[in-house]
Amino acid sequence: MSEDDVPVLIGTLGKAVGTSGAFVAGPAVLMDYLVQKARTYIYTTAMPPALAAATCASLDIIEAEDARRAHLNSLIARFRSGAEQLGYELMPSRSPIQPIMVGGNQEALALSQVLERQGVLVTAIRPPTVPAGEARLRVTLSAAHTCEQVDQLLTALAQSRALLSGRKSPSVASL
Repeated sequence: MSEDDVPVLIGTLGKAVGTSGAFVAGPAVLMDYLVQKARTYIYTTAMPPALAAATCASLDIIEAEDARRAHLNSLIARFRSGAEQLGYELMPSRSPIQPIMVGGNQEALALSQVLERQGVLVTAIRPPTVPAGEARLRVTLSAAHTCEQVDQLLTALAQSRALLSGRKSPSVASL
């Protein structure tokens, strides 16, 4: 991909980078225009030097640590495979954020609470954040998680499904 394919690049520095703020990169004429005319740039405070240093360090890690990225991708695949085998409806996502569709608000809250009682924190996302009838659980994986922790999550999901529906769920040991 060349600069001609993507003449303006806008990115945020939260979540994956682990800091805050955002950036715009593009042709000099655009940058000059934004410096002079973009109110959100003109009337804001400059990024503190410590935050700039933390962002640079995060970018160095992101660029150099392929092993962490590969580990995270394997955790995502492990989770998706296990959750699908348990009968959970997953939304399409290749990112570390893995939404489990639940539907009703009460069901999503109940499932989140049952998981929490089992030592697993998975938040319920409900309207108005998502459309009515599309409540979901938000599983957030990171490279700091282990395969054992993903298995713990899957075990908790298997047990929680059984508790909520009053029926047996597939055993995680068979996954």
